[in-house]
Amino acid sequence: MTESRSEQTPNPPNTKLQETSGKSGALSYSVASNPVYYERGALHVLFAGASQTLPGHALGPKLYDYYLLHYVEKGAGTFRTELHSYELAAGDCFLIHPGQLVSYQSHARNPWQYRWIAYTGTQASQHTEAAGFRPEKSVFHAGTACGIADWLSVMQEAFAQRKESSHFTSLGTLYMILAEAQNHLAEVQTLIPGESSIRRTVKQMIQYMSTQYAYPVSIEQMSASLGYNRAYLSRIFKQETGLTPVTYLLKLRIDKSRQLLRERPDLSIEQISDSVGIADALYFSKQFKRFHGEAPSLYRENILSRSNGAKKT
Repeated sequence: MTESRSEQTPNPPNTKLQETSGKSGALSYSVASNPVYYERGALHVLFAGASQTLPGHALGPKLYDYYLLHYVEKGAGTFRTELHSYELAAGDCFLIHPGQLVSYQSHARNPWQYRWIAYTGTQASQHTEAAGFRPEKSVFHAGTACGIADWLSVMQEAFAQRKESSHFTSLGTLYMILAEAQNHLAEVQTLIPGESSIRRTVKQMIQYMSTQYAYPVSIEQMSASLGYNRAYLSRIFKQETGLTPVTYLLKLRIDKSRQLLRERPDLSIEQISDSVGIADALYFSKQFKRFHGEAPSLYRENILSRSNGAKKT
């Protein structure tokens, strides 16, 4: 088995080899495949491996039909694409895109030791681009103190144990690696064409409130979470939506409570109030009536009455 053949196989056999033959280009070489078979999922790690290469060992020029990410643990080498040539050393990561013609070669006097993973999936391209990778931007320096080497080692070991749970381990590890890449590669914020920074911040506020409304969060907490002054956020939010953040959050909670009143007749008013982040049921009833002109109990009665009437007819 050679390193080049192993990396080209979507699901190589689980192996753990210690090689000294120059044929493999490696002093040590190991690879383990995902025990869960890939059947066109959103994101799937195919295999993970590690190698200490021999001096001057070269691969390519060649193509792969999946993403192949390497992390250099020790030594040095050269990674070449059709667009660029990179001299890499310990702490560097390089990503090979599907269909990208590449070659890479270990340094003649300080051969590299690296770990790698191969991944694919219907959303692989989307996640890779979100992390900041592009065919013309395939390298970043993570540093030797980062956790990537350990994460890749854990992933490979999980595959070697042949447990189906290792599939989830590999996905979690891949997401952590992509997050690390994004910290180094991606812009501070990726703007949608024509979208202002103010509008983007308001969207972040709406998302925060939409996911946290069930908890007793405050606008102060949201401001601290987003890293802005409360007065500034209140001003731009009203500018964009016509509502203050306090009113928007309260309206969101009341709207969610209406859904529960309609769909969960088994819940008490107190339970619904607590479920939408309002601990005081009396305050909840007062605000519900303020927005909808009737108490929550009456709202529920009217909904049930109309529903029963429709069933009879």
